[in-house]
Amino acid sequence: MDSLGDPDINDDEEEQAHYASGSASKLQPRAVVSRARWNDEMGMAQVVVQKGTFSKSTGIVRSGKLYYSIHEVLFLVEIGALVLLDETDTVLSLEDVYVKMSSGKYRCCWDEFRAYRQLKSLGYIVGRHGIPWSVKKAKSDCEIIASQGCPEIDEVGKLESEEIGSVVGLFKELQINEARPVFNVYHPNSKFRKSCPGDPSFVLCFTRGYPPSRAELDALEEQCGSIPLKFCNVEQGRVSFFSLVKVELPVLD
Repeated sequence: MDSLGDPDINDDEEEQAHYASGSASKLQPRAVVSRARWNDEMGMAQVVVQKGTFSKSTGIVRSGKLYYSIHEVLFLVEIGALVLLDETDTVLSLEDVYVKMSSGKYRCCWDEFRAYRQLKSLGYIVGRHGIPWSVKKAKSDCEIIASQGCPEIDEVGKLESEEIGSVVGLFKELQINEARPVFNVYHPNSKFRKSCPGDPSFVLCFTRGYPPSRAELDALEEQCGSIPLKFCNVEQGRVSFFSLVKVELPVLD
């Protein structure tokens, strides 16, 4: 079973201070925080005041606007880096965000959030699998694999004219299966750019209490190509990461 320790890498000072604190679940008031407005139709928050460096590796960019998903919102509110507003500009409390998370309406469950929080607390860069960081990135991908077809990326290309509808559509297309890719995970990198993120260090897949079957594993490997897979299982709030290695057993005479 893997133990994802703190990577040995220089990162932004603001995020370093948070990761060094050893706690991602305690509200840590900050002198300067970002502000975002929740859009219930999208199930996301649009950032209206951006402060600090978290936007470099958090959220997706569409038509020049930055949006945070519910798990990103909760993580940033927990660490005191974000103030969330409702559509009337009323400040929402941490408990209000917990209620949103618990509703199950926004395509993220508690197990996924716990894994996300664990990875972010260790300094990793984490993006939602199947949701490009930016439209520029999505268009670039389409140029590379246009001959093969790419329905997910084609859908993202419509965001500039149908921004809200397309973002919602992408999240609705996320499949909830027994074994599924959930997050693209990158090692910490102060030079990370959403417009050119490169391949993730690994894709984190979720299981439900048992390793994936051979058929599921083959399907995941085909879907993710040459990118390494790691798996996550959450039991009673405990997050465990593991990887699978193919071995050949010797043939006994």
